[in-house]
Amino acid sequence: MRTRLTSRERHRHAWRRGRLAEKLCRLILRLKGYRIVAAPMRTPVGEVDIVARTRDTLVIVEVKARGDLAAAAAAVGARQRRRLTRAAHWIVAGDPTLMALPCRFDVMLVAPYAWPRHLINAWQSP
Repeated sequence: MRTRLTSRERHRHAWRRGRLAEKLCRLILRLKGYRIVAAPMRTPVGEVDIVARTRDTLVIVEVKARGDLAAAAAAVGARQRRRLTRAAHWIVAGDPTLMALPCRFDVMLVAPYAWPRHLINAWQSP
């Protein structure tokens, strides 16, 4: 018989699952030739899961781990996209070497028993 998890335990499990998903995504990005700049990166306007570079592009990556890929894709809403855009502007403003680089927003969707899906250029910054 399974015991019910408390709210705190569910939160802890979700946090661990998210960090494991981020670690897996960093490995996949490295194998694809990306250079990880920071992960995770906290800013005053929000946290960015992965900041990477590929050739001459700065890539802000949001990782979403859910029970299935559709739920993971649905978890990236307009509010979160605005938060990530603000965080990207903050990151670029704080590092003069990044100012000249174009910035791209990617999403990596993670679900059990499926290879993570990398959505390149998932949205455009206003």
